[in-house]
Amino acid sequence: MKLYLSLIAIALMFFSCNNNSNKTKVEFAYIGGEIINPNSKFVILEKGTTALDTIKLDGRNRFIFKVDSLKKGLHTFRHGGEYQMVLIEPEDSILFRLNTLEFDESLVFTGKGSKKNNYFINEFLENEKEETYVLKLCQLKPEAYQKHIDSIKNRKTKSLEHFEDKYEVSELFKRIAKANIDYSYYSSKEVYPFAHYGKNKGAILKSLPVGFYDYRKDIDYNDNFLKDYPNYYNFLRRNFSNLSLETHYDHAKSKAFHRNMLCYNLDRLHLIDSLVTNSTIKDELLHHFTIKYISLSNNSESNTIILNSYLEKTSNEKDKALISGYVNSLKELGEGTKLPSLQVVDYNNNEYEINSLISSPTVISFWSSTLYDHFKDSHHKLKELKEKYPEIKFVTINIDDMGVEKTKLSLKSCRFNCNDEYLFKNPKESKRLLAIYPMTKTIIIDQNKKIVNANSNMFSVNFEEQLLGLINR
Repeated sequence: MKLYLSLIAIALMFFSCNNNSNKTKVEFAYIGGEIINPNSKFVILEKGTTALDTIKLDGRNRFIFKVDSLKKGLHTFRHGGEYQMVLIEPEDSILFRLNTLEFDESLVFTGKGSKKNNYFINEFLENEKEETYVLKLCQLKPEAYQKHIDSIKNRKTKSLEHFEDKYEVSELFKRIAKANIDYSYYSSKEVYPFAHYGKNKGAILKSLPVGFYDYRKDIDYNDNFLKDYPNYYNFLRRNFSNLSLETHYDHAKSKAFHRNMLCYNLDRLHLIDSLVTNSTIKDELLHHFTIKYISLSNNSESNTIILNSYLEKTSNEKDKALISGYVNSLKELGEGTKLPSLQVVDYNNNEYEINSLISSPTVISFWSSTLYDHFKDSHHKLKELKEKYPEIKFVTINIDDMGVEKTKLSLKSCRFNCNDEYLFKNPKESKRLLAIYPMTKTIIIDQNKKIVNANSNMFSVNFEEQLLGLINR
């Protein structure tokens, strides 16, 4: 790390000289780091939806980069499918170190500008832990629930005040940190009707105390400052889901509710279209809810209706093409059809046509080294399922484009064997043909090579029921 510390020291000297002369306004910063167990040879730095640069790691998996013409604010650095936010302001010289096996948990910042970013990453990790706790609290009555989440917000506010008293921070930091606390709190409010037990969500909405959603009158649905900020989007997603729930019950005939009801999802797309005018925010929300609905649906007709509603409202031509292609691929994977012909490779470099692997009831699942938790969880789940259902063949396919040896190393490092494990010969085309989204997607096929369910999920509560049905066909 000595080389990088020297570079940062030089940068700091330059900043110091500029400050002393008062002749040049500093509008750049440095960011660098070291990545342990890298998943690729590059780090991508972005500001909003704009990629600033693709930075190559050196032989020691390190990099340093000067951000010229800096637009201060939140930036995103990406590596191998994972990403995290970093606040960069003029005169910053930020280094980070992370291990891809524990991407967020291992991330530590040093250098000028590190304290504010360590504050944010620590808060991010706390919020992840808090999410599970809040969902449990949702089973309380509304008044008790509000008391608990008010307490959480007060604790966070005091912690922020202590940080601001201890360190010199910018107004930009204060604004982002306050928004982080506020929108986490608002999100907790919005999730309550969905996480609270009971299918009659209308009754839950009516049980909420007066003023429970008073903060909504101050929400800006077109906040250009926060449009690249994850907590803002998390809130908007929950808020629109909740607002649509209220709209849904205005015309619903049944008190029962489930999230993939067609009319409810159409209501949500309509509300987004009516309340959001910022094209970046609108297109992101429309895309998120459309792809989520389709990924959970096995009804081709409903998918087409949702797709048409989406196409009428979005202005993103690239996403239009992607989602239209996704819907078309799902149509080709309907019940009773065969998998499209594509090639897979085993870990001895033998090549197979995918249908040739199927001679008995078969389950096909997928993994990526960039989604490490899913990789581990799915393989442990598969081990359990293989023992319980020896009549079924479980085929697992890696979707990355890393080659046989690196993919094999990922399996062996976690002590998973390579039996019935494959990777795509042409990952990009294969992912399109099999409509692999989300990564939990699982395909169930009978002994006649016919698709039973192309949109299943091994972690769903009724998955084993589907397996028993497969065996008894």
